[in-house]
Amino acid sequence: MSRRLFSVLAVGGAALMLVPAALAVGVHVRVEGKTRTIFGSTEPTLTVKANALDALDSASLAGEFYYHVANSGFGPYVDQIGRYVAGGSSGWVFKVNGVSPPVGADRVTLGDGDRVLWYWATFGPTGGPPTLTLRRSTRRDCYRVIAQDDNGKSTPGRGARLHVDRRSVLARTGSVCVGRHRGLVTATLKGAVRSNAVR
Repeated sequence: MSRRLFSVLAVGGAALMLVPAALAVGVHVRVEGKTRTIFGSTEPTLTVKANALDALDSASLAGEFYYHVANSGFGPYVDQIGRYVAGGSSGWVFKVNGVSPPVGADRVTLGDGDRVLWYWATFGPTGGPPTLTLRRSTRRDCYRVIAQDDNGKSTPGRGARLHVDRRSVLARTGSVCVGRHRGLVTATLKGAVRSNAVR
């Protein structure tokens, strides 16, 4: 094989190897279990092929946790993450940028910077539980808790508790200053899915 042909093949082969990476997107992924965070409390960025189901797969590889996909008449359905199997009115659902899409996870195409949350939910007459998002305030050591419904409608997380350095601080209005601290801050609220963690 001539040196020139070898160079052309090597460059062409390298270009082909770059194609899958070029098609991937970087998204923030978190998985909240029934009793604890399973993966990504700080919502790390993962490289994902294309959709919300791929995001769960990437998180599973990064966090070394089990999940199972069953086939249904509506397409692939995540019926188990970790030890909990879906059943009755409880199971595994997801949101993209705070909204529950009306289609399956394999049908939701993601873009760079999107936020994907998979979580355990028990559904009632009004839908699933609200999910919490924790944000830093403009004031030092202060935070804001946001509760989002299935449609992504946001309301203050009134009555939420912020957990930091083995302390619990009540956010009566949804916003509170926790004082000087060293560790990550998370928020919980009865009937809601726990928040992401921030510093």
